[in-house]
Amino acid sequence: MSLKEVIALITLLDDPDEVIYVQVKDRFVVLGPPAIPHLETAWENSFDAIMQKRIETIIHTIQFETLQKALKNWAKVDQDDLLKGILILARYQYPDLDENKIKKQLATIKQDVWLELHEDLTALEKVKIINHILFEVHQFSGNITNYHAPQNSFINNVLESKKGNPLMLSVVYLLICIELKIPVYGINLPQHFVLAYLNEEANLIDVNNKTLSNNILFYINPFSKGLLFNQKDIDQFLKQLNLDLEPKYYLPCSNIDIIKRCINNLIFSYEKLGYIEKVEELKGLDAQL
Repeated sequence: MSLKEVIALITLLDDPDEVIYVQVKDRFVVLGPPAIPHLETAWENSFDAIMQKRIETIIHTIQFETLQKALKNWAKVDQDDLLKGILILARYQYPDLDENKIKKQLATIKQDVWLELHEDLTALEKVKIINHILFEVHQFSGNITNYHAPQNSFINNVLESKKGNPLMLSVVYLLICIELKIPVYGINLPQHFVLAYLNEEANLIDVNNKTLSNNILFYINPFSKGLLFNQKDIDQFLKQLNLDLEPKYYLPCSNIDIIKRCINNLIFSYEKLGYIEKVEELKGLDAQL
C-alpha cells in the first residue's frame, strides 16, 4: 500500500460511521507494524478525542497481534531461548522495548560473576559468588512492599529497579547461569518459584524421570537473596499448602512453563487492578502456549 493510500485511510478515522471505522481498522491491522509511525503522526496532529482513541486502539491491536505471532513462533521454534521469550512478553506492556539495553545489563552482571569464577570451584562456591554479585554488588531484592505489582513481571523493570517477584528474580539468576553454562534450572512451585542446581552429568531429556531428583544438589531461592535449601524443605512447603508431593514440584520445568507462569502472574496482577481487557488478552496468550 502506498503512502497516499495510508493517508487516505487515516482521513477516514474520524468518520462517525462505525462500520467504516471497523473496515479502516481491519485494513491497518493487515498492514501491520509499518503502519504504526503514520498512525502515531496522525495522533499527534489530531485534536479529535474520538479519532485519537481509535488510533490508540488500532496501534494496540497491531502490536498485540504481532506479539501473539512472535510468542507462538517462539514456542514452536525458539523455546530453548528463554531470554527471547521473556523479551517478547515484556513487549506486551512496553512495545518500544530497548532489547539491546536489557542484553547489555545482563552482560554486565554476567561479566561481574565470570571474573570471580574459576574451574576448581564447587557448585556451592559458584552459587555463593553469584549470590554475592546479584544481591550484594548489584543489590537485587524481592519486592515485598508491592509484591503483586505487574512491573515485577517485566524484565526491563526488574533490571532497572533491582526489585522483582520470585519468578523474575529467578529468571535473571537463570539467564546469568545459562550464559555461564552453570547447570541451574527453574522449579515451578505452587505460589512460589525457585531454582535447582544439578550435577553436571544430569540428563534433562526426560524431566519427569524421578531419578533426575537424585542429581539435584540443592535448591536456590532468589527471592530470599539466594538462600539454599533441600528437598525436605519443599516437602514441608507443600504439606503446608495441603498439596501432594508430586515430582513436578521438585524437577526442572520448561521455558514454556516459565513464560506461562509469568503470564499467569500478570493476569493475577491486572485482575487485582481491575484491568479486564489486559486480563482477557493475557489469557489468550496463555491459551496459545
